[in-house]
Amino acid sequence: MSLNVVEICAGAGGQALGLEEAGFEHELAVELDAHACQTLRENRPSWKVAEGDVADPDVWNPAAYRGVSLLAGGVPCPPFTIAGKQLGATDERDLFAWAVELVATVQPRALLLENVRGLSMPRFAGYRQHVLDRLAALGYVGEWQLLQASDFSVPQLRPRFVLVALRPEDAPYFAWPQAQGAPPTVGETLLDAMSVDGWEGAEDWARKANKIAPTIVGGSKKHGGADLGPTRAKRAWAEMGVDALGVADNPPRAGDRFNVGPKLTADMVAQIQGWEPGSWTFSGRKTAKYRQIGNAFPPPVAAAVGRSIKRALNHEGVATERASVEHDPVYKILRSVDDFMTHSQIERAIGTAIELPDLERRISLLSRDFDLEIRNGQGPVAYRLGAFRAFLGQEGHVRNELFLSNRSRIS
Repeated sequence: MSLNVVEICAGAGGQALGLEEAGFEHELAVELDAHACQTLRENRPSWKVAEGDVADPDVWNPAAYRGVSLLAGGVPCPPFTIAGKQLGATDERDLFAWAVELVATVQPRALLLENVRGLSMPRFAGYRQHVLDRLAALGYVGEWQLLQASDFSVPQLRPRFVLVALRPEDAPYFAWPQAQGAPPTVGETLLDAMSVDGWEGAEDWARKANKIAPTIVGGSKKHGGADLGPTRAKRAWAEMGVDALGVADNPPRAGDRFNVGPKLTADMVAQIQGWEPGSWTFSGRKTAKYRQIGNAFPPPVAAAVGRSIKRALNHEGVATERASVEHDPVYKILRSVDDFMTHSQIERAIGTAIELPDLERRISLLSRDFDLEIRNGQGPVAYRLGAFRAFLGQEGHVRNELFLSNRSRIS
């Protein structure tokens, strides 16, 4: 069976390449960054690439792709990253909820969205529950999973939080991909690249670089040039003999000497991300290339998830009922009624005791992504959940104005 995919926020093609390897044919790739779009065009001239804001109807028409096998994307990470402010639904870069709403128009057989580990944290329990409930209302069975890139032969500590949703007739055949064994070390991965220009220290260096890499951080246009991450990551790189204060233009040459070790080139970083040597070229200058690579979904991980989705769509294997996971019972109870609820009413509805400080903490977290009213007059304090504050495609949403004013710095 031929399976096609529409990919939003496609970046430089890490997810795209993995899905292609899994057997999906690209109908369309949509991406904002001009360099990333050029990268896609240069590597896959046959793909249709739409350049611009993925939420702009002038860039592409989602209804034209109704019924596609897979809608996939790696929507922006800054709204959820632990290193950031975790603004979630109130961040103008947040497109996760919008991408879920897109399912109503595109009506794909399957949905695949990936993001950073921060989205798996308690801070976003209500956000995740909203996503699952919305998918259920649209007729899909959704499930989240934290996947480690190092479980799929990627020599890097790179956890990714992945959402897969399928129609009820396909969902029982889906199973998350299993770990594939220990990944190669940085030294094993990059020995040939470090040796290519005759550097005599390559083999000694490779023996020292005997671990997997810290998470590659592509960063955003709001910050400086290319380097290999924050201070803690730089120390980890230094222990492996890598100078993380920047990215090199070329591999080390014969006679080169280093205090810490050589810097990595952009092509070496691509290998750490799971690209095969020489399999993909990146458009732009060094910093633009590095950002594309650093922000990518590693192709081997995308391929593993893509194969699992393909098997589900082809009804391969044994059907197994998917167990529903509840991410935020407080959210579910408040969402189920259009009235105020007190602490004791919430406890009775959930069927288990919740200490008041814990309830107040959960309410505080919900208030960051949802309008939430607190009645604190006569009688016990009561709570009512209001509208989801995320961008869902609304013309008058504050996201549109913020996006236009910050467009040159959004990546």
